[in-house]
Amino acid sequence: MMMNQNNNIGCTVTECKHHAQNSNYCTLNKIEVTKHTNQANCAECTDCSSFECKC
Repeated sequence: MMMNQNNNIGCTVTECKHHAQNSNYCTLNKIEVTKHTNQANCAECTDCSSFECKC
């Protein structure tokens, strides 16, 4: 079952189960963003924790 893309969440991670496949969007209604350090001061300090590998 293919879910509709969420035009409010852009995503280029095609390996993710929630990627819209035909366009660079996520299919989730909400994502969780986490940080890897006590204080996030750059994009590399954060991650989408809603990622699930589609493999």
